[in-house]
Amino acid sequence: MSRIGTQPIQIPAGVSVAIDGDNVTVKGKLGELSYQLPPQISIKQEDGQLVVSRASELKRIRGFHGLARTLIANMIGGVDKGYTKQLEIVGVGYKAAINGNHVSLSLGFASAKDYFVPDGVTVTEQGGTKLTVNGIDKQLVGRVAADIRDYYPAEPYKGVGIRYAGEVVRRKEGKTVA
Repeated sequence: MSRIGTQPIQIPAGVSVAIDGDNVTVKGKLGELSYQLPPQISIKQEDGQLVVSRASELKRIRGFHGLARTLIANMIGGVDKGYTKQLEIVGVGYKAAINGNHVSLSLGFASAKDYFVPDGVTVTEQGGTKLTVNGIDKQLVGRVAADIRDYYPAEPYKGVGIRYAGEVVRRKEGKTVA
């Protein structure tokens, strides 16, 4: 039995859930998200809770059970409170600037790298070296933060690059002359 899939999802005040067959739509103060349930997965709303259940014990269906429950719980959390990822840029002369709907990253390359921010996500910068990615879709916020970080991940010798706030970069010792 799925340990995550069987847990009920609490619906906080100010969030409404509409179930239309296989489509689940969640509305809250920050926006609206929708999700289509996988086959043989069903959902019921009762007493301010959502209960996700499955129709079969096949391995594939058991895998979708916990996944569907987690994605719906993330949707409810997103429209209620939202999600945030913070990035830090470390290095002399390394900085970021927001220009409309794209982020311009100066990372020591010959030209600046531009990242176009998708709809549903906002990126803000503080002091040129800290970026904050906000949005209601947890997957999209994480993907945008990872895409920005992929331009120059923190390297282990000098520690320069883009890293998540609080990420510890394991440093390596450089070559030594004998």
